[in-house]
Parts: sequence; C-alpha cells; structure tokens
Amino acid sequence: MVIYLPTQAVDDRPALDELTPREIVRELDKHVVGQHDAKRAVAVALRNRIRRQKLPPEMAEEVMPKNILMIGPTGVGKTEIARRLAKLANSPFLKVEASKFTEVGYVGRDVDSMIRDLVEIAIDMVREEKLDLIGEKAEASAEDRILDLLIPPQQPSADGVEALQKTREKFRTQLREGKLDDRVVEIDVRERNFPSFEVISNTGVEEMDVNIKDMLPGLFGQRTKKRKMRVAEALDYLVQEEEQKLIDMDQIQRIAVDRVEQNGIIFLDEIDKIAGRETGHGPDVSREGVQRDILPIVEGTTINTRYGMIRTDHILFMAAGAFHVSKPSDLIPELQGRFPIRVELKPLGVEDFIRILKEPKNALVKQYEALLDTEGVKLQITTDAVNEIAHFAARVNENAENIGARRLHTIMEKLLEEISFEGPDLKKKNVKVDADYVRKQLADIVKDQDLSRYIL
Repeated sequence: MVIYLPTQAVDDRPALDELTPREIVRELDKHVVGQHDAKRAVAVALRNRIRRQKLPPEMAEEVMPKNILMIGPTGVGKTEIARRLAKLANSPFLKVEASKFTEVGYVGRDVDSMIRDLVEIAIDMVREEKLDLIGEKAEASAEDRILDLLIPPQQPSADGVEALQKTREKFRTQLREGKLDDRVVEIDVRERNFPSFEVISNTGVEEMDVNIKDMLPGLFGQRTKKRKMRVAEALDYLVQEEEQKLIDMDQIQRIAVDRVEQNGIIFLDEIDKIAGRETGHGPDVSREGVQRDILPIVEGTTINTRYGMIRTDHILFMAAGAFHVSKPSDLIPELQGRFPIRVELKPLGVEDFIRILKEPKNALVKQYEALLDTEGVKLQITTDAVNEIAHFAARVNENAENIGARRLHTIMEKLLEEISFEGPDLKKKNVKVDADYVRKQLADIVKDQDLSRYIL
C-alpha cells in the first residue's frame, strides 16, 4: 500500500491527483513571481510522487525521489517555492539551514535532528486534521458538562422531564449566544505538576526522550483540584479535555510516520556554506564532515525517533544556496550525485518587482492596504507609484547588497512609515500614494547609499 498523498480537495485547492505539472506551476504562480524553470522542476518532482502512488508496491519501493538543487541569490523565491509546494501537497515540510549542523564529535546539532523535527511537524499536522473532524463532537460534550454544572441533575417526576429538557435547551441557546459567559462555575482541573527528569548519555539528550509517566503509570496518578472560573474559560478548558479523550494518539503517530516517510519534504538552505574542501584547520574544519553526515540521510537510511524508526528513502530533499563563493562542484561527489536536478534561479529586475507588488494572491500592496483599512484608512497606491517603488528597489539592490525581493519590504516600510504612524489620528482617511510621494519619501535612501555602507 503506497497511497499516502491526500487526493481529496483541501480548502479551495483542487484534488492533488488531478493536478498536472502545468497546473501545479499555475498554482505556484499565484504566490511566486517568475522562476519558471524552478517551478517546472518542483512540479515534475511532485507529479512523480503522484505517479508513484499508482505503481505496484514492489516497483513503488524502488522509485526514488529526484532531489533538487536550487542555485540563486538571496530573495529570489527559493524557499517560497518549496514552502508553497509543500502546502499544495499537504506535506510535512521542514526548512533547515545546513550551516547549523556540525560533524559528529563537534558541539552543535546533529543531522538526525532534522528528521525528528519533521516527524514532530507531521504529528501536529495530523493532530490538527483529527481535531477538525471531532471538533463539533467535543464542543457538544463540553456544553453538556457545563449544563450539568448550571442545572444540577435531579430526579424529576414523569411530568417534569419535558420541562427540564426545555430548560436545558434554553440554557444551551443562551450558552451559545454568550449570555452565560460571565457566570462562575466550579470544575475539576487536572494538576500538571510532574517531576522532570533529564537523562544524559553518549547518544545525546534528544534520543533519550523517555516518558517516565508511560513507564510507571501507577506511580504518578494524575490528581485533580476544584477551581472556580467563568463559563467562557471553563468551556474552552472542557473542549480541550474532551478533544484529548476523543483523539487516538497511537493512530495519529502511525499516520504521521507514514506521511513523513512517503510525503515529507526537507528544504536544506545555505548548503553552499558547507561546500568546499577541507583545509585541515580553522573554524570550518567540519564542513566536509557535515556533508558526509547528511549523505546517508539523503541517500536513504533509518533514523531512530521517539515515535519509532523513520526511513528517509522517499523523503524529497530540496537544497538551495547562493553559491557566490563556492560552486556546486565543491560539494563532495557522493552528495552531488544525490541532487540530480539542478535549477538556476535568476536575479530579480524592475519588471519582476512590479509583478511582485501587484500580482500574487496576497501581494505586498494588498497587505498594506488591508492593514491600514483596519483603522478606516483607505490607502490607494497608484500604478505609477508601484513602478517608482520597483525602480527604487532595483537601484538600491544594484548599489548595495542584492537581497532580491526582500528589498521591497524595506522600501515599503520606509515609504509608508509616516502614514502607518499617523494612521489612527488622520482626519482625512483617504490617502493616495503617487509617484511624486514615492520620490519625496525615498529620495534620502538613494542619496545616503554610499554613506550608509560605512555606518555600523
């Protein structure tokens, strides 16, 4: 059995197995501007996962994911493409910087921790999905418990049963309308003070995740205490308690482990920082060692986690780096071989910036307009203003460090700083930002560019 990807439509997204590579690219276009080659590569990788589902189990086991290496400067959309792809596929997704790992024997995080983190993310994902399914049932049970406190159970006569039921339903309606929120009730609350233990061994603290409560369930009984709280607070607490009763954590763990093994995506950022051959001394002495530690995980190995053994054979790895100083061929040959698909992302220009400001589903201009609209300020950024902002961003990127689309955030904050600050107090709530206003607000940025690089 190899069908793990969700084939149902999620929210307003189409069912995954109906998405062709062209449609996957179209979905990514809603959020990321340009970089067509990179989108094509990830679309094919995702489609191959869907194709693999339809193979006989024996052949499906042999089909390995085609890992992707993205090469391009910062701020051009490498992380965003991977993140949006994972969201589209409803896959457990982890972004991690390769530079945070150290070779075994050095102080720092070991590479196995990325798999443990991915499993934790999958557990949370599956748990949230289950909570959505049982949410109404948990709320109904919590409401019944609150009503039992507000209307203590009695032994009514045969004639009084109907009257009691009517009273109960009347109280239920008032509870849902929030009319009983300020009443005080007394409920039993579980005490959570449990003695903590930390076990240190040569395998590291992460792998020694021992739950003493599970080993000795009778030794530490979970005590409760009476506590008075408002109905609104008590309802929230009881809903959580009912959810815990209805959720089967063993089943959640099994589903999450399957989803990680068959559908997980790990984005290894800054892989260029661990590229380069050893010099034999200095702070970078463990670079090649980190590559050798990452290699078996990318090739396919088994990692021990608190939820059992996790096979990494079919996890899709996407690596990314600017490769300004080093180049992909500086990686050890074995690791290069595990990233057969390579795509180069292009630096962003003025036209790209204009599209980024206007086109994506939640484009930057739309975000600022919505933020100020919460205070009644109707912000209108004209087309010529957008063009001017894009030109300023491109110019600053050329003269200073090229940080790609992230420069737009800097520019927009500077541009709208005065309006954002004065927003709540503005008498005139309709604000128009045109090209002249942009030039007036941003003139100092370009003027002070040469000076700013000398200021710490």
